[in-house]
Amino acid sequence: MDELDRVIVNALQGGFPVCNEPYREVAERLGLAETELIARLQRLLESKTLTRFGPMFQVERMGGAFVLAALAVPEADYERVAEQVNALPEVAHNYRREHALNMWFVLATETPEGIPAAIDRIERATGLEVYAFPKLKEYFVEMKLHA
Repeated sequence: MDELDRVIVNALQGGFPVCNEPYREVAERLGLAETELIARLQRLLESKTLTRFGPMFQVERMGGAFVLAALAVPEADYERVAEQVNALPEVAHNYRREHALNMWFVLATETPEGIPAAIDRIERATGLEVYAFPKLKEYFVEMKLHA
């Protein structure tokens, strides 16, 4: 990351404009051309400096549901199971952990009924039990990292 990349990352953590041309608006604020801003964001994503750039939604307010879930995957099967789990459109992200439950992922569905259906598909595909951990209480932690 160069200094301009740092300025961009710091400027885009919260407050992204909701308008017809948000990238143009941000670019003007930063003294850049819109095409340069978009190209730099794309490069940061492709290099995995940024793993994601996009909005965070409260899925329940839109009628959907989400749940943190985990699997205990035998090491020999880990890559195969990861491919099966990640192939589902309901899987938002997936992380490996050093724990008996070594695969953790978030399921997000358009309706609350979609969660058990997604869990059933994963269990049938992998032959493993899915442990679901529904949210009991919501906390808002606005985390901004200085680049």
